[in-house]
Amino acid sequence: MDRIDLFRIFARVVETASFTRAADTLKMPRSTISTAIQELEARVGTRLLARTTRSVSVTPNGAAFYDHCVRLVTDVEEVEALFRRDEIGPQGVLRVNLPGRIGRLIVAPALPAFLERYPAVDIELGMTDRAVNLIEDGIDCVLRVGPLQDSGLIGRKIGDLALINVASAAYIHRHGSPACPADLKHHHVIRYASPSSGRVEDWEWVEDGDMHTMAVSGRVTVNTAEASIACCLAGLGLIQIPAYDVKRHLSAGELVEVMPQWRAEPLPMTIL
Repeated sequence: MDRIDLFRIFARVVETASFTRAADTLKMPRSTISTAIQELEARVGTRLLARTTRSVSVTPNGAAFYDHCVRLVTDVEEVEALFRRDEIGPQGVLRVNLPGRIGRLIVAPALPAFLERYPAVDIELGMTDRAVNLIEDGIDCVLRVGPLQDSGLIGRKIGDLALINVASAAYIHRHGSPACPADLKHHHVIRYASPSSGRVEDWEWVEDGDMHTMAVSGRVTVNTAEASIACCLAGLGLIQIPAYDVKRHLSAGELVEVMPQWRAEPLPMTIL
């Protein structure tokens, strides 16, 4: 096997801490991965990985070797692409992961134009609201909404996601419309619990440039945006929701924005 291919395989095993995950992301048989590591260790004359029946970890020599491997593989790929880039443009498989509703409502409808513009690019599109591990899952980039946790990933902010307060027309007909956040104590709110932590989120709004929060009560608690919208359409209470999520319902008059001057702070959107 080509030496650079051995380096590439070794780097992926280190990054995924698994022969199986490395094989999946490289689309190779697991036996090929195992044979490549054995061949590489024989060539360099040292143990690079410590293996058990349940895990794979890098040895001290392997850690030092990994840094060199990454640099060499990157250099080779850049040299190989030096003169091809202008001739054929972007090519290959792009593995992307997105929050479910953004993927369905915004990105998927835009894919035909993207694929026509870049005919040599194929897309593997994952849609999930859980936080995926880019390295372990072999993903090139993800879209994250909201404040970011500290990480070593490269991030680029692409915009802000506007949040609005809405209720169904039927709800407003029965209960009236709140004029300000203080009025929420007289209204029903569909509470949203984080699917990862289970914590019920407070109602938020910006006033005079400062963020304010308030715990709200309600008889219905949900843990997905789709459930939140469905319950709101059923007239069960008010919700805070990204504006794009309910654009169609607002246009149809099924939902109505309330307290437009008391919106929550927009959520940052970042490509990692």
